[in-house]
Amino acid sequence: MPFRIVLKRLAAILGLALGASAVPHAAVAAASDTPTRIVVGFAAGGALDIFARTLAEKLRVSLNTPVVVENRPGASARLALDTVRRSAADGKTILISPAPPFTIFPLTYKQLPYDPDKDLVPVAYLADVPLVASTSVNQPYRTMQEYLAWVKRQPAKGGVGLVTLGGTIHFGVLTLGKEIGVPLLPTAYRGAVMMLTDEIGGTLPLGIDAVAGQMELYRAGKIRFLGVTGTKRTSLLPDVPTLAESGAPGFESASGWYSAFVAAGTPAETVGRIEKAMLEAIRTPDVRDKMAALGMEMNGQSGAALRKMIQAQRAQWKPVVEASGFTASD
Repeated sequence: MPFRIVLKRLAAILGLALGASAVPHAAVAAASDTPTRIVVGFAAGGALDIFARTLAEKLRVSLNTPVVVENRPGASARLALDTVRRSAADGKTILISPAPPFTIFPLTYKQLPYDPDKDLVPVAYLADVPLVASTSVNQPYRTMQEYLAWVKRQPAKGGVGLVTLGGTIHFGVLTLGKEIGVPLLPTAYRGAVMMLTDEIGGTLPLGIDAVAGQMELYRAGKIRFLGVTGTKRTSLLPDVPTLAESGAPGFESASGWYSAFVAAGTPAETVGRIEKAMLEAIRTPDVRDKMAALGMEMNGQSGAALRKMIQAQRAQWKPVVEASGFTASD
């Protein structure tokens, strides 16, 4: 075979080889440029949306990839959860969720379209959302102990305001009522503003909601804080005792929280990389201070710790929910 023909064939073979090696490289480059999505189940502009966008700015640097926030409001954050569980298991789609879809909904809904323990992988426990029991400054009681004594004398006035039935506050109120022997009545409002209006007007003796939504009225001297949820005092209100400290058990696991999850099947190495980046982000002073103004307290625990906490909280609430007979429906 002439040497010239051999050279042509060799050049063709080398060209094919180089082209083949270039395709995977291009595919890898394209994949790395695919934005990471943080999916939240609430509309833009709310506290969780702001939290997600703040984290996105940090993750763009630490993960060296574009990060966008996708709002999928509806069905009490279950639409967002469904979006993530159906996504590719590559860590490119991250859910930041409140607690109920993992702790309470499996107990209150007869059937859910997802398995909270199998369809998603816990990545990191990010933030706590403390709740606070409040009352009008014109009420005769100034502490939670005084309120409990008052409501025992007037059990017909045992209504407790909240914004959602079927949540931890609902079941915390039922637990407290059983403990003190008074049939406390969880009274749902369409929003915190309506609840606080009745509270200030004196028609609602007690209301429980997030700290942030009540701070303006508290600073204005319109309402009084009696106790916060959780097992320890919050740094947002260091002088306000926990409800448990004040003789009102049932709210130790009632605080809200936000945590991160990815689709089941995501490689452990990828989960670990996202966990590390998120925990580093929430430990920065600028994130901590910005979120404190929105009523969030940065926590920062691993995905393994989050998984254990979810199981523990669900086990704690299960007998309370079952005894109440409450079932949720859309």
